[in-house]
Amino acid sequence: MFPQSRGRFSRQAHCDLPEGTYEEEFARHGFFGPASHLYHRHAPTEWTRIEGPLRPRAYDLRRVDAADASDPGAASTPVLGNQDVTIQVSRRVGAMPHAYRNADRDLIYFVHRGEGEMATDFGRLSYEQGDYLVLPRGTTHRISPRGEESFLLVISSAEMPEFPPADRMGQHSPFDRAVLRLPDLPQEEAPPGPGGEWELVIEREGEWTRVFYPFDPIDTEGWKGDLSAFALNVRDIRPVTSGRYHLPPSVHTILRTPGYVLCTFTPRRVEGIDDPGAVRLPFYHRNIDYDEVLFYHAGEFMSRAGIDAGMMTWHPQGIHHGPQPKAVERDRQGTKTHHDEVAVMIDAVHPLHPLSAAGGAEIVEYAESWMPKIDD
Repeated sequence: MFPQSRGRFSRQAHCDLPEGTYEEEFARHGFFGPASHLYHRHAPTEWTRIEGPLRPRAYDLRRVDAADASDPGAASTPVLGNQDVTIQVSRRVGAMPHAYRNADRDLIYFVHRGEGEMATDFGRLSYEQGDYLVLPRGTTHRISPRGEESFLLVISSAEMPEFPPADRMGQHSPFDRAVLRLPDLPQEEAPPGPGGEWELVIEREGEWTRVFYPFDPIDTEGWKGDLSAFALNVRDIRPVTSGRYHLPPSVHTILRTPGYVLCTFTPRRVEGIDDPGAVRLPFYHRNIDYDEVLFYHAGEFMSRAGIDAGMMTWHPQGIHHGPQPKAVERDRQGTKTHHDEVAVMIDAVHPLHPLSAAGGAEIVEYAESWMPKIDD
């Protein structure tokens, strides 16, 4: 099959758009399947109002009343989720009083703020801001913040996250596997709890089972194999860019499962800067096959204004999104040569749903931020 065409169109996607048009990528399977590009007379996000539940949503996760902020023994607080992935918030100040094991899910902790140490079955991982801490399902661990609170985005996964295939970019992009940090041994034994016992909490199908030992259950002396906890910091991710073409977000994938892909946007050169006809901002699309979530960690995000570090957006399948008016206006000035953003993106195959902490953190006017003459 070769591309068909009608009317006014661009021969090259995301470049040299017909004058007065707005390009939309209408694509299946994220940005990997069959696709067409539609050239609209109006931006497809310039709605006057939305009636019904399907709308772009945003959350200020700094407003989440995380249970473990006041109770070190509490679990992380869920915000969004489906059968494949759950997105949670942890605002831990004190060390876990018990060891914890999730028997259902692989866990990814993203460190938004703070530092400390995580004891695991494989050894100890020191963590700092910008770290991903990736734990295989069933890994026993204990988190001990150091100093102020550890603000963690917790991604709970039904399938094991794996690295994407090397494909044309080779095995050292977007990062060399040698930058991954493995846990260190030996590690110190935690002090016992009341009564001189050590407690292990096992989560299975949403319920907690408590197991007590006369010793610290995290007592590994050594290990070998090809399955381990590991850490990756965003500063070690080398972004892929193009001087003449805006690349889809899938090029920033660092981990994936059958149910979602995890991408990381890091500081990089503005794409399309070497070609005056190239689109420099993300193109409009309607998320046909994925719900798209973005957590903003640091910097100024290129396609949105009015978003601060610690906020999260959710663009569900079926309704458009693209650059907001203020971002378009900022881009037209043409003075920016680099993006300084750091953001975590989760593209979920199945529709996500708001969970217990979502309501109190929602920025209800977010969908209006695309409307003409409405401030972000």
